[in-house]
Amino acid sequence: MAPFSSTLDGNPRLAYHNEDFLLSDEARPLRILAEYLNPLHEFERRRVHDTIVFFGSARITERGPFGRYYSDARELARLVTAWSMSLPSTSSRFMVCSGGGPGIMEAANRGAADAGGRSIGLNIGLPHEQRPNPWITPEFNFEFHYFFMRKLWFAYLAHAIIVFPGGFGTLDEMFEMLELSQTHKLDRRILILLYGTEFWREIVDFDALARHGMIAYDDLNLFHRVDSPDEALALLQRNVEDEMPGETPAFAKSVTSDEDGVTAGGDKKLKT
Repeated sequence: MAPFSSTLDGNPRLAYHNEDFLLSDEARPLRILAEYLNPLHEFERRRVHDTIVFFGSARITERGPFGRYYSDARELARLVTAWSMSLPSTSSRFMVCSGGGPGIMEAANRGAADAGGRSIGLNIGLPHEQRPNPWITPEFNFEFHYFFMRKLWFAYLAHAIIVFPGGFGTLDEMFEMLELSQTHKLDRRILILLYGTEFWREIVDFDALARHGMIAYDDLNLFHRVDSPDEALALLQRNVEDEMPGETPAFAKSVTSDEDGVTAGGDKKLKT
């Protein structure tokens, strides 16, 4: 239990001013809740409606052996942001959102800045490679401690997910979004694009999963492979622009079961 704390004049300190308590095990639910409420407050206050999320490795550098993915992520984020800024809306629509760190995440935030737009960084403190990149719009630079709260915010506002090559973290994020789509746990379809056909065909054999009966063949329609910024942008425009109407922010809602125990879910078809 955190020690009792008083102010310098001897009066009891309010619990929400007591840092020892706020950092204690007992206050963990408050810290988790804060990582939900703080972004919620900022997104509502600044009229952020929805996002296009970029996933990908923190280890890919602009001049490294996989530098083309950095360049493509930067260019795609620039195109998405320029398109978003051209839309007739009083809200911030289809804002680029990344995990806030280096590599593909940096490329995404940098591309949005190239277009003169704002972008979001959902950073998380890690021992080595994860530090906020300098291209995130300052008021949308969020720091998380809990992975699950960070992933909630990736899913909560996303209309589309673009998954560039990456490692464990990227795979975890990708499969989380595929599972949410497969199980219809969100009330809208999230467009999922896997960027880099050659990479993804080698890394994940989705066809084998279907062949062995681990997923349905229809589940192969939950994502679409792309290989160029222009191809990705065209798919985005065909699949999310018709969803312009709505409140601000356009939070995805969890889908609950109906009286017959059947889960309602979106079966919207991908426009290719």
